[in-house]
Amino acid sequence: MTKPNAKRLKRSEALVNHDRAWETFGVSLAGMDEAGRGPLLGPVTTACVIMPASPVLPWVDDSKKLSAARREEVFAEILELALFIGIGEASAREIDEINILNATRLAMQRAAAAAPATLCLVDAVTRLDLPFETRAILHGDAVSYSIAAASIVAKVTRDRQMIALAQRYPHYGLDRNKGYGTAEHIEAIRQYGACPEHRRSFIGKFVEETIG
Repeated sequence: MTKPNAKRLKRSEALVNHDRAWETFGVSLAGMDEAGRGPLLGPVTTACVIMPASPVLPWVDDSKKLSAARREEVFAEILELALFIGIGEASAREIDEINILNATRLAMQRAAAAAPATLCLVDAVTRLDLPFETRAILHGDAVSYSIAAASIVAKVTRDRQMIALAQRYPHYGLDRNKGYGTAEHIEAIRQYGACPEHRRSFIGKFVEETIG
C-alpha cells in the first residue's frame, strides 16, 4: 500500500481525535454506517465496527473519498485488525414494505445486535433499538474514524454483492453501476423489465409500467 503522506496522516489524526473525545473510562466505542440507501436494486447494507486504540490505519476514511482499489486494501486491513465487525442487511422487499429509512434502521440493528459496545457513533441515523447508547453524527463518515471504518466495510461488502449479482442478471450493468439509477440501468429496466432484486418502490418514478 502507498505510504501515507503528511496530509493523509493529518487527516487520520483528525478522525481518530474525534473518536477519542467520546472515549471516557470504560467506554467501548463502535462506529456504524450504511451503503446502498439510494440504489434501485439490492439490499441496504450496514456495518458496525469496533477498532482498537492502536495501531491506527492511516487510510481509513469516508469510503466515498477512496478509490475502489484503495477501499479493498483498507477493507482487508480492517478485517485483520478490528475487535468486532457486524454486517446487517435489509432486503429490497423489506425496503418496499417499510421504506428505506426504517429498513436502514433494521439493517443497523442487525449489524450491531451482538456488538460488545457501550456507545455507538452512527452516521446520521437516529431512533435505533439497541442495548447500548447510540449517537447520530451528521456526516459521521467524514469526521469519525470508527464510522469511516464501518463505511468501508459496508461499501465493499455491498459492492461485492452487486458484482456477484451481475453474473445472475447481466442486463443491468450491476458490476459498473452497483445498482444505482444510471442511464444504462434505467434503460435496461425499460427493455428487460425488473428482476426480483429491484426495489419496486424506487423504480416506479423511472418506469411506472413495471410496477404492479
